[in-house]
Amino acid sequence: MFKKITVIALALASAWATHAQAQGYPNKPIRVVLGYTAGGAADAVARPLMRVLEPLLGQAIIVEPKPGTAGGVAAEFISKVAPDGYTLYLADGGPFTTAPHLSKVSYHHLNSFTHIGHVCSTGSIMVVHPTSPFKSVADVVAAAKKEPDKWSYGTSGIAGPHHFSGELLKSVSGVNLLHIPYKGGAPAMTDLMGNQVPMLFSSLAAAVGPYKSGKLRALAVTSPKRSGAFPDVPTMDELGYKGFDSTGWFELMGPAGMAPELVARLSQALLKAGEDKNLQEQFKQLGCDAEFLTPAQTVEKIKSDHAKWGKVIKDANIKAE
Repeated sequence: MFKKITVIALALASAWATHAQAQGYPNKPIRVVLGYTAGGAADAVARPLMRVLEPLLGQAIIVEPKPGTAGGVAAEFISKVAPDGYTLYLADGGPFTTAPHLSKVSYHHLNSFTHIGHVCSTGSIMVVHPTSPFKSVADVVAAAKKEPDKWSYGTSGIAGPHHFSGELLKSVSGVNLLHIPYKGGAPAMTDLMGNQVPMLFSSLAAAVGPYKSGKLRALAVTSPKRSGAFPDVPTMDELGYKGFDSTGWFELMGPAGMAPELVARLSQALLKAGEDKNLQEQFKQLGCDAEFLTPAQTVEKIKSDHAKWGKVIKDANIKAE
């Protein structure tokens, strides 16, 4: 009997300590890790976002790159830290929607984390050389159906978001296009502008400069809505591929087991940050359209993308590098 009372007392004490900690949260700087090196897309999204979040939370936020295996190292790290809200992860979707289908990971894409909120989305953009005979996606599909073994597309690498965009187009259009993976977006874009590859699925950020200077022609974006950075470029959905959605995104998350009060505090601050017009404009210039979602909405998005990309990976027999 005494032992049972002691266990109950300890449980109540622990719950009260967690509640008290949550009530005063945050009372020291917060660390936000990234899955990639400084200077990349994750860093470009994190810096302005944290500048808006700091006054809302009343604490300094320290951004710490923790690169490796396309965000996987950071995901594994976050899954093991204390759920006190002082170590978070600004994550892209890869470690949670595609990586588990490509190799064994040490975490569960949903249950190992507390998903605080989706931040912004960015699709791929399908581009060709300005002298290309392809004026539209319909031209590409028609040519690929007429000569199924002739045409190819380039991307920044195997099993990256732009590779999945190309494979999704193949799946919904029924055409055959050979994938040419490069070791990064820069050499892929160089070859496209040199007319060495017929077409490219690129990140929006990498295509902004060449597009504005007339060094490439944009055929479509792969997001469900037009990109703020390319307002005159149609979506695949507009072009007849209804429901086409191949987007990468960023979300703020922590380890599993975070107290509901902590999640609510962070989620409310994140949603408030999303109302900042200057932040929205900065994201737009990066080709990442602001889309701030609640924890529940974020979980549903991960579930949907995990299922969708699992099918694409299986059907296309995509293997990790």
